[in-house]
Amino acid sequence: MKRKRIGIIGGGAAGMLAAIGAVKEGADVTILEKNERIGKKILMTGNGKCNLSNLDFSIEAYHSTNLDRVFRIFERFTVEETIHLFEAMGLFVKEKNGYLYPASEQASAVLDVLRYELHYSGVHIITDATVSSIKPKTTKNGEPCFTVICKKDTYEFDSVIIACGSKACPKTGSDGMGYTLAKQFGHKIIKPVPALVQLKCKEDFFKAIAGVRCDATLQLLIDDKEIVVERGELQLTDYGVSGIPVFQLSRFASYGLEDKKKVQILIDFLPDVTEADLEKIIKIRYAIHNDRTVEEFTTGTLNKKLAMLFIKLAGLKSNELVSNIKEEQIVAMFMQMKNLAVTVTETNSFANAQVCAGGVSMNEVKDTMESMLVPGLFFAGEVLDVDGRCGGYNLQWAWASGCMAGYHSTK
Repeated sequence: MKRKRIGIIGGGAAGMLAAIGAVKEGADVTILEKNERIGKKILMTGNGKCNLSNLDFSIEAYHSTNLDRVFRIFERFTVEETIHLFEAMGLFVKEKNGYLYPASEQASAVLDVLRYELHYSGVHIITDATVSSIKPKTTKNGEPCFTVICKKDTYEFDSVIIACGSKACPKTGSDGMGYTLAKQFGHKIIKPVPALVQLKCKEDFFKAIAGVRCDATLQLLIDDKEIVVERGELQLTDYGVSGIPVFQLSRFASYGLEDKKKVQILIDFLPDVTEADLEKIIKIRYAIHNDRTVEEFTTGTLNKKLAMLFIKLAGLKSNELVSNIKEEQIVAMFMQMKNLAVTVTETNSFANAQVCAGGVSMNEVKDTMESMLVPGLFFAGEVLDVDGRCGGYNLQWAWASGCMAGYHSTK
């Protein structure tokens, strides 16, 4: 019996898993990769440590137009399947607070075991292969087949898997070509926007507090309505805000900005104390330490750069004696530390984004990852309208969708 020819567009995380899944079913598999090598983006994940997945798995960590379908795919390829797969390829996997990493904490180890598996399984890898179009055809037996046209060569496949990423991090080769190819087949593309990305803010005081890192709670408001709340290490930059909690809410901010809505973040720099308790504490301190300057009074509350900012925002002078200031003014200054409103004007670009929100609509893709519009055409990875939180969730989607697409493309 003739081996089924599977063509995979893109040699990233999803594409490599698709190849491994297909070759295990006896297919003749070819990866077409536009870069000079496969897996470039893997080397950048998890700050070079490659956060493979997360034991604290929840479908609530994902966003999509069809989360039910995404959940069913994860039911078929679980986090445990990911661990088993990589351990079978020779990788030692370790866990830190639920986060899964290679034991070496080197992303290169993850890429290497994948490359070895592809090599010893007989997968053909063709680099510097930029796909310009895919032409569907039908065999004499009425079966679907495809002609994939690259700049240099043309290839014939029985099934094609589009796994060439999104528009995020273009230096790794992600240029949105997957959307263009999907559109050629009539697929709907949910507007791609940067996700897991830094946010630029309107206020001119950020240069004065750039470089500060602190624990904070962030409340995202769109048109004055609370959308999501995140807590973690906030990083303040000269243009706005960054850090894990910012990344987690950035996809919502991106779509709010896309829709021309008002996007704000309320920052609580004192998340472990309630407003009521804070007011009591400040009133007691005011009674005891009103012989001190305002700067001395705020010492130890926040990073000094932040404390000086709030003194300025309150219209006070750092060398002014607290005894010369009304108690309610001092209380109001500390209350603003729990409710600093900043206006988001834009996200950083796709070049800075770890992933994209949006992509090929999951409403037009089967549980098998096959297109509902074109038999024999499959999708995997970030090209689809699925994005997850920080913490290994996006790679888990790449592994799961890639493996499912590879397996079913051979049937």
